[in-house]
Amino acid sequence: MQFRIIRDIKTQRTDFVFYSNRIIRILVEEGLNHLPVQATSVSTPTDLTYKGLKFEGKICGVSIMRAGESMEQGLRDCCRSVRIGKILIQRDEETAEAKLFYEKLPEDIKDRYVLLLDPMLATGGSAIMAVDVLVAKGVPVEHILFLNLISSPEGIDAFAKKFPKLKVITGFIDEGLNEQKFVVPGLGDFGDRYYCI
Repeated sequence: MQFRIIRDIKTQRTDFVFYSNRIIRILVEEGLNHLPVQATSVSTPTDLTYKGLKFEGKICGVSIMRAGESMEQGLRDCCRSVRIGKILIQRDEETAEAKLFYEKLPEDIKDRYVLLLDPMLATGGSAIMAVDVLVAKGVPVEHILFLNLISSPEGIDAFAKKFPKLKVITGFIDEGLNEQKFVVPGLGDFGDRYYCI
């Protein structure tokens, strides 16, 4: 139901943000389920032992600016005090090629599991470039999870060919890309709808 609402051109910004945030929270929770855990025991207030699991390692989020920043709060809601890095990659609207403009990442990022955040996966160019930046900083590909709301089959294919060991957690796989390389049926420009309209 949430995907119908955020795709609808008539949806007001407040509803778009509300339902997008619901989907983002679900995607973050699913992403966290893919991180490595180890068995642990704790003592309960009833003087019994409970055997459970705890995360093995440290995490951080990295948002692909600007639309990816919309996913940061969902990660913070699930992980208190989580470190957040940022990468600014913009797509040339004429060539659909990605270009890196800015990066600000935690100094110890190579020692962390990274949740890469961007709500749309179209051609895969921006996401591939973002992963290239993370790998250049020493992050193993297996330590990166890419979270997005809507993907195109073409973007998933390009991403999987370049990074076959990287997990992509997506909410919906759309029909494909149009001639302008936008996801269809899609939902329009996610960043504009989330922040502006």
